[in-house]
Amino acid sequence: MGMVGGGLGSFIGDVHRKAAGIDGMIELVCGAFSSTAEKSITSGKALGLDESRCYGNFEEMIQKEKELPEDVRMDFVAIVTPNYMHFPPAKMALEHGFHVVCDKPVTLTLDEAQALQKVVDKSGKLFALTHNYTGNSLVKQAKAMVAKGELGTIRKIQAQYLQGWLSTSLEKTEQKQAAWRVDPKRSGIGGALGDIGTHAENLIEYITGLRIKEIAADLGRFGEGRVLDDDGNMLIRMENGAKGTISISQIALGEENNLGIKVYGTKGSLEWHQENPNELITRWLEEPKKVYTPNGNNLYPEALAVSRIPAGHPEGYLEAFATIYKNFAMHLVAVNQGQNIEKPDYPTIEDGVRGMQFIYAAVESDKNNAAWTKLS
Repeated sequence: MGMVGGGLGSFIGDVHRKAAGIDGMIELVCGAFSSTAEKSITSGKALGLDESRCYGNFEEMIQKEKELPEDVRMDFVAIVTPNYMHFPPAKMALEHGFHVVCDKPVTLTLDEAQALQKVVDKSGKLFALTHNYTGNSLVKQAKAMVAKGELGTIRKIQAQYLQGWLSTSLEKTEQKQAAWRVDPKRSGIGGALGDIGTHAENLIEYITGLRIKEIAADLGRFGEGRVLDDDGNMLIRMENGAKGTISISQIALGEENNLGIKVYGTKGSLEWHQENPNELITRWLEEPKKVYTPNGNNLYPEALAVSRIPAGHPEGYLEAFATIYKNFAMHLVAVNQGQNIEKPDYPTIEDGVRGMQFIYAAVESDKNNAAWTKLS
């Protein structure tokens, strides 16, 4: 693995490195870790890399790695930069024959996302998007239960993602994570929508196997001087006629990382919360409530495959993140061995485009007094 971004002091870069290493399949071999060459090289050396593979920028890294022997060069690039710096390195890496793992949302704009999808298709290379919560074993259990018809026809969905870390004007301090997220030049047209709303959207479509057809969004901008949303409530209509709601916020004072989903069908319902990721609660018409746990009883193979430790041992954020990397690595190995996997179990460029369509539809709806707006 090579890495773009994620230098010393980076939160998400460190998360990617830890997640990629959990299953022992991936080794970090090079990187362009900062927009400043000196900091990039310092970061790479601190991570134990050979100085010759600590690059000053991503263009140099991709070009120099391409010139190395095939058994030495990086196999893929992990892009862990702010949104505005996703498209350029992803495009260049794909066009130079490298696979890509990219943080979400996939790009700064919808046009970039659609252009990148064409590049991915033309290149024939793998592209993974780190919607990490879909890697949780009980999220996979939930998806399998819905797919097998255990809940019956899906009729209602409720999802939320509530945080409170932007309740104050944190971006006016030296907090870099806050500063770029409220800046449309670096974040795009969505604030909380892009940062956490796309996680809720992706979780809904992943678990239910249904697409959001249209949305009515009422967005808030409560932080002083903010032009991007930091709060929002949305009604959604699914392609099968199911109804739903999504509530997001980064100014919900006291909330930490409250991502949760409830799915209601004609036979049963399920409930999962990221802050308590080791319980999947299910309820039924004529049976008692059932609670599933990682590596516990009656899990489907899809869930057992990503349960790494014995039942009763907690698995959470990093393990779910690691599942994305593990499934991507397994797919890459299969491709290198001439095998074909038709439906890899990790988010792809298609999920990235869906996320951008969600952001754009929500912003457009909000501009028109929460009018119903289709996801194009």
